[in-house]
Amino acid sequence: MRHRPLAGLAAALLLLVAAPQVSATAAPPTARHLEGTLPSGAAYVIDTPDGWNGTVLLFSHGYRPEGAPNPAANAPGEAAKRLLLAEGYALVGSSYATTGWSVEQAVPDQLAALDAFTGEVGEARRTLAWGQSLGGLITTTIAERHPGRIDGSLSMCGLVHGGVANWNSTLDATFALRTLLAPRSGDSAIRLTGFKDASDAAASARRLGETLGTAQKTADGRARIALAAALHNIPGWNDPATPRPAPDDHAARQANQYTAVRGLVAQPGFVWREEAERRAGGNMSWNTGVDYTAMLARSDDHKEVKALYKAAGLSLKDDLRDLARAPRVGAEPRAVRYMTEHAAPSGRLSKPQFTVHTTGDALVPVQVENAYHQAVTRAGRLPLLRQAYTSNAGHCTFSPAEQLAAVHTLDHRITTGHWGDTSPETLNSRAQKADPTTPARYAAYRPGPYPRPDVVR
Repeated sequence: MRHRPLAGLAAALLLLVAAPQVSATAAPPTARHLEGTLPSGAAYVIDTPDGWNGTVLLFSHGYRPEGAPNPAANAPGEAAKRLLLAEGYALVGSSYATTGWSVEQAVPDQLAALDAFTGEVGEARRTLAWGQSLGGLITTTIAERHPGRIDGSLSMCGLVHGGVANWNSTLDATFALRTLLAPRSGDSAIRLTGFKDASDAAASARRLGETLGTAQKTADGRARIALAAALHNIPGWNDPATPRPAPDDHAARQANQYTAVRGLVAQPGFVWREEAERRAGGNMSWNTGVDYTAMLARSDDHKEVKALYKAAGLSLKDDLRDLARAPRVGAEPRAVRYMTEHAAPSGRLSKPQFTVHTTGDALVPVQVENAYHQAVTRAGRLPLLRQAYTSNAGHCTFSPAEQLAAVHTLDHRITTGHWGDTSPETLNSRAQKADPTTPARYAAYRPGPYPRPDVVR
């Protein structure tokens, strides 16, 4: 293990606001930035403030596609990092030994990064794990399986429904699109799982993407795209750069869903899936025995789908019958076992966890929080879980103010032993106090049921 303190200590000090001092044995006297390499080859990064408060935040970053740059990260962004350091928190995180669907590698790398922090800085009085997107799943995995290493956890826009459920939901959308928009394509033209290699996955994504573009030009096609979006629970407002449509503006909502579905097809549904399948040793998802009529009824978008089918003069009943009759996809048991072993939250929390999610998330729909709530309830650990929502579109589009409010809420729970008031008003007050320059959008919200059947085959 090695580290290389960076030059420019005086400049770093100017960026930080002094925090209350703790004992000399518990904190370094000055701010430091440390980088190093873990035994796995993953990089780690540590930042400590001037006057460390004794708490370290272990940050788990989100999904990085295979071949993408893979630097270590210890915060969701530079703005949040500056604010947290100014409040006296220390920060640590790693890059993970591999990119892609790296939960297997990420958990031990993150624990090793904590070990590096202890060796370089000293023993923390309190350790909070937090992460976003895939990092939210990694954080929850650490919380459930290594509770002795942390005092609490924060999952932001996390895949807390787990790897099997995630890939099942992705399959639901691509299966519906291929069945309804390209019924004569077959596996030879548009393969949904079991790809030969990355180029095979990319070719299938391209073919389905072209079919999507053609379908969007017709009323029939738009209705069918909305049906596929509903099976994945893609919301009608999912891009913060666009206006929020009215609940009954079905045309605008479908147009937004179409953009998100194109993104799902272009990357997660095929290219990212191929990498995950290669890692798991086969296809880890299935739709055998799935009732898509029942799934649509559970979706928040079912009214929109019915309205678009009616406007198109198209029979929704007939299309659902076609989905029911189409040949189904079966999973490979060893791949399901892999995902279950490394990426399947059980709900068995031992320490407090706070989760936050945007209501307009197309990549990891907000209903996954309902799925995790049910898992925690079944495990009898519900008092340890608290969930909150921000009224915004997009995946992980939290402001620094909202991120700090979430950290403070978890910190308060650990300090006092009680959640206290976690209403949107209190969360927004904490956010505005932490950073009055960025939005505070916590809102009262209760996600609908996660549409995918909660089973493993």
